[in-house]
Amino acid sequence: MTTRTELLERAPYAVLPKRGERVLCAVSGGLDSMCLLHMLDAWCKEQGGAVFAAHFNHQLRGEAADRDEVFVREVCAQWDIPLTAGRGDVRAFAGERGLSLEEAARNLRYGFLRQAAEELQCARLYTAHHAGDNAETVLLNLVRGTGLAGLAGMAWERDGICRPLLGAGREELEQYASGWGVPHVEDTTNRDPAAASRNFLRLQIMPLLKQLNPRAVEHISQTAGQLRAADRFLEDEALRRTAQVKAQDGRVALSGEDLLRAPEAVRPRMLLRLFDLLGVGRKDVGAVHLNAILELAGRTSPGQEGRISLPHGVTARCCCRRLILETRPQALTEVRLVPGRPLRWGDYTLTLLDHREGEGIALREKLPGENGTAAVGPCPPGERLTLPGARGARSVKRLCLDKHISLAERDRLPAVYADGTLAAVWRLGTDAAFAPGGREPCRFIKIEKEIIEEDGHDAQ
Repeated sequence: MTTRTELLERAPYAVLPKRGERVLCAVSGGLDSMCLLHMLDAWCKEQGGAVFAAHFNHQLRGEAADRDEVFVREVCAQWDIPLTAGRGDVRAFAGERGLSLEEAARNLRYGFLRQAAEELQCARLYTAHHAGDNAETVLLNLVRGTGLAGLAGMAWERDGICRPLLGAGREELEQYASGWGVPHVEDTTNRDPAAASRNFLRLQIMPLLKQLNPRAVEHISQTAGQLRAADRFLEDEALRRTAQVKAQDGRVALSGEDLLRAPEAVRPRMLLRLFDLLGVGRKDVGAVHLNAILELAGRTSPGQEGRISLPHGVTARCCCRRLILETRPQALTEVRLVPGRPLRWGDYTLTLLDHREGEGIALREKLPGENGTAAVGPCPPGERLTLPGARGARSVKRLCLDKHISLAERDRLPAVYADGTLAAVWRLGTDAAFAPGGREPCRFIKIEKEIIEEDGHDAQ
């Protein structure tokens, strides 16, 4: 018979409770979690710490769920282990949030467990996932479609959740429960292959795999461990290659050359790092999005700009040999220009001056209109300009086409208005009615386009 801590000791030492530490054990009442609670109780007592139990009633199985809660309460009282119990209406929660029952149950359960750990001042949360669970997770991910992280299975510890039984098989836990007289209850739905995809895999697929090789679970878990090490290495490499990237004003930028020079397996992870830096996270960002970004970076020539829309309101664009990810820009509005005061508008900074300085738009000193005020704003493509020397007015749309200005860039060009009348559009020109003649004194709008440096900082 194994000792009370022998199965725990297969886990990395860092995963096990430290001396004097308070920890929380998630307990359903089933064999796995009751064995873990029994082991942790012995371990913590040896280390001068304490284990607390937490049980969540999902209210999905009526009287059976209430029976499980009563059972856990009685055993914890018998073992003198403090218990925190909670419950939630999983069906109602799933309907409100548009989630599957499985996802809703998980969200409510872990929300309760994390809150209980915080209230009890427990450093870490322990769950009873074992080698069989890990093998099932790997196979489910493989069937559903996944990357290296999915094939790596469960981690010994992640986000404060510890799984010290990943090195133990279900059969070993059954032997432990029998040898130490650990009581438990059985969830009858666990014997129904149609109840959940994991049940189908465990009850019908895994027995067939074990016929091919009795050590199938062990081998799958070992391979997952090797893939987990490779996954960590690639994550570390992506972190190293993006260490200098900083987020600023909802935008991050990376040299397109640096991205494409990186090993192929590292590039998607570098992109995911950019999503992390933006603060939007990686959820809903799939391989199709990452591949689209990489294709954009590879096909956009230095003199062009390309862009695509991504989850979380993020836009990816390539320009000046840089890949830029930014949260979707706010709609640009008309803003009055104040003499001598720089104005940030879209991708540009505009300053109204009484003299020429750098690049910009020159206007007559006295603008037509009642107030002679100048403002910057977006320009509808149907607006028209009569450029000096032209035979007549032409639409902004037509002028942009002639200059090979893309639709995305056209919509971000600053247009200057005098008392509400279109006077000029940057890169297109100034309307003849507002253009200064010869050496006539003028009002000058200095225009500086933002340059994104490779480390993500803006420069002018």
